[in-house]
Amino acid sequence: MSGNDREAAVRRLLERPARPLPPEIHAEAVRRGGRMLRRRALARRLMWLLLCAAAVAFTVWALTARPWVEPPSDTTPPLTGW
Repeated sequence: MSGNDREAAVRRLLERPARPLPPEIHAEAVRRGGRMLRRRALARRLMWLLLCAAAVAFTVWALTARPWVEPPSDTTPPLTGW
């Protein structure tokens, strides 16, 4: 099938009159779409909650562990006999 044949076939499909859809299809599509939107909103909220919990956990860890402070050296011998 060459490009012109394919284009002609698509044009024929687009120029045909549309068949009417059964009325229950619209209600089903609206129901599914609403459910999909609710699920996406819930997933988005859960991801934000997880991100905030991770930020709080990191902050608490950083404040208690203080990884930026150099630990005291244990290799220096004690100064005795001065």
